[in-house]
Amino acid sequence: MHLSPNIWVWIAVFFTLCIYSFLYKDNPFYKFAEHVVVGVSVGYGMVMWWNLSVVQRCWVPFIEQQRYDYIFPAILGLLLIFRLSQKLSWLSRYTLGFTVGAGAGVGLPLTIQATILKQFQATVLPLNFTTWAGICNFLIILGVLSGLIYFFFSKEHKGVFGGVAQVGIWFLMIGFGATFGYTVMARLSLAIGRVLFILQDALGVNVG
Repeated sequence: MHLSPNIWVWIAVFFTLCIYSFLYKDNPFYKFAEHVVVGVSVGYGMVMWWNLSVVQRCWVPFIEQQRYDYIFPAILGLLLIFRLSQKLSWLSRYTLGFTVGAGAGVGLPLTIQATILKQFQATVLPLNFTTWAGICNFLIILGVLSGLIYFFFSKEHKGVFGGVAQVGIWFLMIGFGATFGYTVMARLSLAIGRVLFILQDALGVNVG
C-alpha cells in the first residue's frame, strides 16, 4: 500500500465518500458535496458559455474576421439578458420564439428520420425460419407489430386482436426489464469505478 501524495486525489476521495454517505441518511457532508457540485457546474457552464458563445461567436467574428453577418444572432443572444429585468423581460421573447421555431423546424425532420424511418427500416427484415438470424428477425417484427397493436385503443382488445396486444405487453415488459437492468449495471459500473479509484489511485493497492 502506497498512499497518494496528490492532494487533489484525496479531495476527490473526500467528495466521493460524502456523496455515498447519503446511502446511510441525509447528512451535512452530502449536502456540502451536493452544493459544491452544483456550484462548480454552474461556474464551469458560465465559463464555457463565455468562451464558446461570446468570444468565439461574437468577438472573434466581429473583430478578427469582420464577419458582420453575425450581428443578428448576436443581438438575439443579448436580448436573453433582459429576462433578468421585470420591465424589459418581454424583449427576450423574440429570441425564445425564434429559437423554438428554428429548433422545431430543424428538429422535426431529424426526429422523423431517427425515430420513425429508422425504426421502420430496422423492422423490415428478411424472414428465414431455418436460421437463427431469421428467427430473431421474426421476433423483432412480432414485437414491433404487437407493441403497436397494444397502443391502438380505437378497437377493443378482445379475441385475436386482444391476444396479439397481450403478446405486445410481454415484449414491452421484456424491453423495460432490459432497460432497467442496463441502468442498474451502469450504476454498478460507476460504483466499481469509484472503489477502484480509492483503492488504486488513493491507497495504492494493486487489485489487478
